[in-house]
Amino acid sequence: MKLTTKLLALSAAAVISQLTPQAHAINGDYLEIRSCDIYTGPCFANAEMGLTGKEGMLVWSIKNGEWNGVSLNGLKVIAVVATEATLGDLRYEPNSGKAVVIVDAAGSTQQQDALLDFAKSMAGNLIEEVTEVKSSEIDSSLGICKEAGCASVKAGNLIDISTRCIGDKDHLCGNERTFYPPLTKVDGAHPAVTQVAAYRGSGLDRTWQLTNYRSAFLATFEY
Repeated sequence: MKLTTKLLALSAAAVISQLTPQAHAINGDYLEIRSCDIYTGPCFANAEMGLTGKEGMLVWSIKNGEWNGVSLNGLKVIAVVATEATLGDLRYEPNSGKAVVIVDAAGSTQQQDALLDFAKSMAGNLIEEVTEVKSSEIDSSLGICKEAGCASVKAGNLIDISTRCIGDKDHLCGNERTFYPPLTKVDGAHPAVTQVAAYRGSGLDRTWQLTNYRSAFLATFEY
């Protein structure tokens, strides 16, 4: 009888465990930059599709949590992606390309390895090949204004990003909407204007600089 009671108790605990939401292991803020408008009218998007939008920058600023058992509190990682077609174009599946991953120089070797694996896991098929891994100091402030559309990111002489909120003067054709979704799983994504976004590093056979594009997403993440 005691054994039966104990088995029933264990079974009940297992069911409760499955029904109880599990705590998220890692969370923080997210910034995404694309080399084409993501907040736009269909006429603008169709004009750009296949010609632009083949580059992206994905920035994860981790507040708390660990990955593969390694604490990543306060660290950051950036994936700079280049593809052969417009990112988000549903005719181009899967979205995959090459990437340079920039890991936070403030982290230890173990933490940098975990940051690399985290970025690859979050980007999924988007990163088909990592061409280079670079270590750099990363200074970032994401969602720092009232509307949470203002951000700045700097990674040595590799990355320079500044965004602002979308305003009335940014509505050019009158029927703008968020045309493309974010490239990764995030929460509360909202578009913003990229004032400047520059990648000046090696590893992708191209560098680029954007100014005044409606091409940014700011969001949060919990995994």
